[in-house]
Amino acid sequence: MNPFLDPTSPPAWDAMTPDLIEDAIETGLATAKSALENLKNQSLDELTYESTFAALDASTEDLYRAWGRVNHLDSVNNSDALREQLNKMLPIVSEFGSSIPLDTQLWSVLKAYSESAEAKTLAPIYQRNIEETCDGFINSGANLEADKKEEFSKIQSELNLKTQKFSENVLDSTNSWELVLEDRSRLKGLPDSAIEAAKADALAKGFGSEEEPQYRFTLQHTSLFPVMQYGEDESLRKELWEASKCIGASGEFDNSELIREIIALRTRKAQLLGFESFADWALNRRMAKSGAQALSFVGDLHDKIKGAFDEESVSLQAYKAQKTSQESTPLAPWELSYWAEKRRKEEFDFDEEELRPYFPLDKVMNGMFSLAEQLFDIQITTDETHQGWHPEVTFYRLVDKVSGELLGEFYADWHPRETKRGGAWMNCLETGLPPMNGQNRLPHLGLICGNMTKPIGDTPALMNHNEVTTIFHEFGHLIHQLLSEVAVKGLAGTNVAWDFVELPSQIMENFCWDMKALQHFSGHYETGEPIPQELFDKLTKARNYMSATGFMRQLAFGKLDLELHHNTALDLSKSCETLEEELISAYKVPLKVESKSMLRRFSHLFSSPTGYAAGYYSYKWAEVLDADAFTAFRDAGVVDKETGLRFRETVLSKGNSEPPQDLFRAFMGREPSQEALLKRANLL
Repeated sequence: MNPFLDPTSPPAWDAMTPDLIEDAIETGLATAKSALENLKNQSLDELTYESTFAALDASTEDLYRAWGRVNHLDSVNNSDALREQLNKMLPIVSEFGSSIPLDTQLWSVLKAYSESAEAKTLAPIYQRNIEETCDGFINSGANLEADKKEEFSKIQSELNLKTQKFSENVLDSTNSWELVLEDRSRLKGLPDSAIEAAKADALAKGFGSEEEPQYRFTLQHTSLFPVMQYGEDESLRKELWEASKCIGASGEFDNSELIREIIALRTRKAQLLGFESFADWALNRRMAKSGAQALSFVGDLHDKIKGAFDEESVSLQAYKAQKTSQESTPLAPWELSYWAEKRRKEEFDFDEEELRPYFPLDKVMNGMFSLAEQLFDIQITTDETHQGWHPEVTFYRLVDKVSGELLGEFYADWHPRETKRGGAWMNCLETGLPPMNGQNRLPHLGLICGNMTKPIGDTPALMNHNEVTTIFHEFGHLIHQLLSEVAVKGLAGTNVAWDFVELPSQIMENFCWDMKALQHFSGHYETGEPIPQELFDKLTKARNYMSATGFMRQLAFGKLDLELHHNTALDLSKSCETLEEELISAYKVPLKVESKSMLRRFSHLFSSPTGYAAGYYSYKWAEVLDADAFTAFRDAGVVDKETGLRFRETVLSKGNSEPPQDLFRAFMGREPSQEALLKRANLL
């Protein structure tokens, strides 16, 4: 069997070569088309749940298994040959996917069964699937007239192509730049770990030697950020900053026009469906319900923290002025992280680099598993017999402690490569099912990926605290999938409303700020000694340093996203910089030098047809939920099994089997409140 189609888990990644992609997709398409023909040609008098909605769910399983694996490999092991095949099949797959809800005969069959007497007697989970599927069909054009269906389908195909090109431009422009230095004196202020990483990277690329080292810097975050935060050479910081602002913004990789085209296509798509804006279309089935309500949420938080935000900006300017004996003026963008870090060290006697030795990656992973085992009654073990898509990838098995059942398996892939996209993410490769109808449990298969600090020589990969919280964040998404007990795959795990999906991930981040929890996943890589209490106290005291600035940065992204996708009167012919200034000037730190807009590299918004578009606010929305929900853990002593099991039962296991507000209420016993988040950020 073609390895892209083979349902055997775990998959044979080494057998998935680009030359097999076209055959896999064509076979998957043929299977799906045949199944859908059988579904829609049934007699309306003989319809059952199994022959309609269950059959619909099963019809595309082979196709989307193969397509999901192709896209996954594109994310973690990109190559020219793979990209060529992906782009060849992309319009075919997207056109087919768009055609399903636009098929009048198919929709009439599904609608007929949804309105039948039998459908009203089904178990709640199947009624929920019918409701969600029908809403999804309507949201995807099922009720449109024939001519509008044709236009809608074309829009979907164009969005797939243009967002894929946007993503490729970001990756290619990131990889097209490097800076190799011979003069070590220019690296003054950088942590030893960053210098050694730059040296190792240069050696790997054939620059310098052990005796006469050179230092290679790229636009990967782990290479770029230490320079911006610690580098005393201002000209070096400026050079890297200027290069980073050109990601997706220059020459053949310029995403400017793609952004305009993507937004226009999204707006037209929404208006075809009777919505005023893309934001209204995207949010009508989420917790926020509308673009206006999401904007109101962002604006309300902005107003509550604006005073603190302005004070922080003025205070940082004054600090730099004092240290340089200059007049207090706005900082240049390449100065912000540097002077903010310099003042943090001085005010809190805290250098985040002091924490790295206590967070070796293996210790973080094993300790995180130990914590999860205690909270959720599970057991996680390494399986070294299975090879992933790269030698750096590790494979794990997750078992229920009580029943002994294998609930799921997953991969972890944590280090940057030129063939791997930036950022951190979780993905589901196979959705499992609980035991039912005499069938054994079908385990889930997932992955967590990131671009964390690499090991250097004999020294293991040592994380900073921010990288640790990122690992916990993605693991939160993962257990949302692996602990799902939902009888319908399309409602399982992370298939929830977008502004609810970040709750489990952000809940897990909270454990990175508690000393009792930290004992599980920290320890000096040489001695095994725990983080000293004094150092932990410095970390927690510095936690809310310039918290309003970080808070406002997230609100700015959410505001910009919503305005672009809700304000249909915007003049998109204006430059990205002009639009940013008009839309979010009150959300931005005053700068001496104007920066290029980050929109051209804003992959969250533009690297897929929907993704986080009109949904970036959901990070803050979910922060309100997670800060509030974590009070239940905190009040019970943080690492509390009873609370963990209740969270597993009421949230993690439920997927989209019930409305998200009901799940939150089931865990907390009440509606959410903003107070906990503002209090946590010391902004109440």
